[in-house]
Amino acid sequence: MTMRERQRAVQLYRGQIPSPGRPTVAWRRDRVTFWAAIATGAKTEDAAVESGVSSPVAFRWFRHAGGVNPCLRATVSGRYLSFEEREEIAILHARKLGVREIARRLGRSPSTISRELRRNASTRTFRLEYRASVAQWHAERRARRPKVAKLLANERLRSWVQDRLSGAVQLPDGRTVGPRGPAWSGRNKPHRGDRQWVQAWSPEQISKRLPLHFPDDESMRISHEAIYQALYVQSRGALQRELVACLRTGRALRVPRARARRQAWAHVTPEVMISERPAEVEDRAVPGHWEGDLLIGLQRSAIGTLVERTTRFTMLIHLPREDGYGVIPRTKNGPALAGYGAITMKNALASTMTTLPEQLRRSLTWDRGKELSAHAAFTVETEIPVYFADPKSPWQRGTNENTNGLLRQYFPKGTDLSRWNADEIEAVAAALNARPRKTLGWKTPAEALDEHLRSLQQAGVASTD
Repeated sequence: MTMRERQRAVQLYRGQIPSPGRPTVAWRRDRVTFWAAIATGAKTEDAAVESGVSSPVAFRWFRHAGGVNPCLRATVSGRYLSFEEREEIAILHARKLGVREIARRLGRSPSTISRELRRNASTRTFRLEYRASVAQWHAERRARRPKVAKLLANERLRSWVQDRLSGAVQLPDGRTVGPRGPAWSGRNKPHRGDRQWVQAWSPEQISKRLPLHFPDDESMRISHEAIYQALYVQSRGALQRELVACLRTGRALRVPRARARRQAWAHVTPEVMISERPAEVEDRAVPGHWEGDLLIGLQRSAIGTLVERTTRFTMLIHLPREDGYGVIPRTKNGPALAGYGAITMKNALASTMTTLPEQLRRSLTWDRGKELSAHAAFTVETEIPVYFADPKSPWQRGTNENTNGLLRQYFPKGTDLSRWNADEIEAVAAALNARPRKTLGWKTPAEALDEHLRSLQQAGVASTD
């Protein structure tokens, strides 16, 4: 075979390979660094910075892998040529040195160098040019050798698994019941109101049930992890990707364990922890210390609640949706239109609490919701210090939690709270404040607060005499 025939054969072979785009020199190192950062719970953007690649590339790696760590080894065996050796081969080959001389200088076999120059040369040009970056990409692409997925090779097993992952819920007469779910678009976690009713066995149920259905057929065996990877990893291609909507979580991508445990509490600093709150708040002797939270309803609706610790006086905050909600398509990092975004919540809370006398604006204790992430600006505007409770410690805001339970009589769970206007919400607060409370000696919160304000006025008059 002549040189041109060999080149033509390699070019035909090269034409069957999808273009890699710009060759990546440190293909393995970059991905190992990226997935190591993901395993620690880092966001994809932060992992991209740590691995030295752009954000679009990092998001593509995560999406194509379905969020599943491919568990690449950091280094390859010494029996294979490294990128540094390929750089040396490219330099010596450009100097017209022979194969045996290059092999002698690198301490490799001449056949290894000859095969490297022939198999991993660039075939986009007329002549077979050898470039280290392209050769490294060829070598690492060829070394992957992905195994054929078991579900892809066994059609009977694949059909059995798919039938139990999907399937509509039906009545005895065969009629399908339940809502019609939207067409799967690949987005993560569709809204729970749009989920279709399916028979949906979990992958673990499928895996454990196979030996009972097929006790004598060893080919009808698969682990639940293999089913998950067949759904999440695009390169497997064994199961229909739409079936991820039938999983319990409905996730289109797997969430790394460390990332799932990570909490978005960056707005809570040590200076605003509940441990830094004044000691006078605990004994409830001095009124003016408030606890706050949100009542959450359907379709991202909410009502703000404020409760004074001493008198149990309650104030409700109307949080109407912003203009454009439900009309403007939801965009990532776009404006918060649901009514309780950080800036909207800060403004509504400030306008409500500034109506109180200065003696009743001593402090505010909130849970760790992101709706009050603008607490620093709120404190500057109102001079009311804000403190945050410890994670998963509702008893630290017991007064507010109890009041929220009472308010659920008027605003039940599973309802759209945006249907109530400001006057109706204020009427509910007035009704709650006119209800006798055992903890107040059967006084109402309104009477307890009025009594406190009268004592403040008398003390002020006495001090001027």
